[in-house]
Amino acid sequence: MLDKTNARTSALQFSTGGMSSFELVRFAVGAIAAHPMRSALTSLGVVIGVAAVIMMTSIGLGAQQRVEEALSSLGTNMLVVRPGAARGGGGFVRGGGGSGSSLTVDDAEAMRQLDGVRAISPAINGGAQLVYEGANWSSRIEGVTPDYLVARDLEIASGQMFDEAAAESGRKVAVLGQTVVTELFGEGVDPVGQRIRVGPIPFTVVGVLAPKGQSGFQDQDDIVVIPLDAARSRVIGRGPSARGDSVNQVYVKAVDEDALFQLEQDVAELLRQRHRIQPGQEDDFNVQNLTSIQEAAQSSTQTFTILLAAVAGVSLIVGGVGIMNIMLVSVTERTREIGLRMAIGARRSDVLTQFALESVALSLLGGLIGLTLGVVGALVIAQVGDWPSAIPAWAAPLAIGFSTFVGVVFGAYPAWRAAQLDPIEALRRE
Repeated sequence: MLDKTNARTSALQFSTGGMSSFELVRFAVGAIAAHPMRSALTSLGVVIGVAAVIMMTSIGLGAQQRVEEALSSLGTNMLVVRPGAARGGGGFVRGGGGSGSSLTVDDAEAMRQLDGVRAISPAINGGAQLVYEGANWSSRIEGVTPDYLVARDLEIASGQMFDEAAAESGRKVAVLGQTVVTELFGEGVDPVGQRIRVGPIPFTVVGVLAPKGQSGFQDQDDIVVIPLDAARSRVIGRGPSARGDSVNQVYVKAVDEDALFQLEQDVAELLRQRHRIQPGQEDDFNVQNLTSIQEAAQSSTQTFTILLAAVAGVSLIVGGVGIMNIMLVSVTERTREIGLRMAIGARRSDVLTQFALESVALSLLGGLIGLTLGVVGALVIAQVGDWPSAIPAWAAPLAIGFSTFVGVVFGAYPAWRAAQLDPIEALRRE
């Protein structure tokens, strides 16, 4: 509300031909500054709304980034082929997907001949207790071929991967993940050349894998990679993968993303032919396209992010309604002042502009404060919760643009009400 001095000054300016844009802005700011507590409470809804939208969007984008990192750690442009569910008599399912023994090393070698294949690695897996001097650790064991590194996008941090000669001769050599190295040897120790026991069998460490991190609930670095034949004959002694040349899965690396989807169809067609599966019969294998899984996960997290932002955006509407209510109260309180201005020559457009400017200023102030709190809150959440910090690039334009929009939309009616007052009736108001 303008004080009496401001009112008299503005009245004089109106009587001499109206107010300039600068004066309109100055009096709008003066009206806001005259009631700091009320102005702050009026802007609070916009502050909360903008801050909530930015923080919720940051959380959603962080979740999307975390999912992408987890799936990327599994490998890119890759298919994972697994046996179907094991079945008992009468065709009844006796186990979950992957529990059958329909995939073999020969199947993997046949896949290697398909167009678009860069690398193939059949694998069997299990678990074993690892022992080195006084330390022991239970870890995941994966028996693979040397192409495993290429198929899974893995790198060697120290030492080397075992070669075809070592794999074919069944040599007892192992490549360790970083978690296994830390648990058995401690920090900063290179275990290459050391001997460990995998179960009761001694193995020589020939290499250490570069870190991959978490993938969902699984630690990608808690793994011991050994030759396929050695794993079958010496470590993993039971289960479908220990019989004949059966394997738990086959990793298929495509030459590029464009070849991946065609390769997926070719692998399925090849296995149906090799397993003599008739049209209409259910496949005894599963082909998983990690790129498709990643795209589906990205779509889900994007929907989740939009939902979070929409829920938080409701508070912006609430903040806009609060601004409209306070501005209507302000019009009522300042009715006599408005009547005096219009009686001595103020134009309705001047009154309309001043009240609109007050509304926009309140909303814009709340947006800027909300932007600051939202960015700080997102960074705090990322720091405390070990969550990816993903503040959207459009945070500042959104805060300024939407705050201005809220001020214009919800301030329009109070400004119109003020401009439509009858000067004579307004002057009679006590």
